Amino acid sequence: MLSRSSIKREDGQAATELALVAPVLLLILFAVLQFGILFKDYLALTDAVRAGARKATVSRHVADPVGATKLAVNRAAPDLGPGLQVTVTSSWEPATEVRVEGTYPYKISLLGMVVKSGRLSSVTRERVE
Repeated sequence: MLSRSSIKREDGQAATELALVAPVLLLILFAVLQFGILFKDYLALTDAVRAGARKATVSRHVADPVGATKLAVNRAAPDLGPGLQVTVTSSWEPATEVRVEGTYPYKISLLGMVVKSGRLSSVTRERVE
């Protein structure tokens, strides 16, 4: 028969609490890491599109201004990889607008399951010089 003192012992309480709380804490940690990666990609995309728009403003005399702009975007974001798509729209006349848009695919996965996916997008507009 169990004595009253052995029933009140708390051996293993911390291990039991850790086993209950650890999966939730790990899930939150992985979510924060995924969000950080997504935010880093968004900042890289925005910076690359801005760099491309700056290049586009001074490229109207180049033989292929669209190609020069896309090259500037790709060089500004080498870590984004081949999924980066760039669209450049302009008439290339002085004082008109050039619009540079970049999109990049993202996927948020937690514990191997894709929770959300889509495309990050950034647009910059500048005046052609």
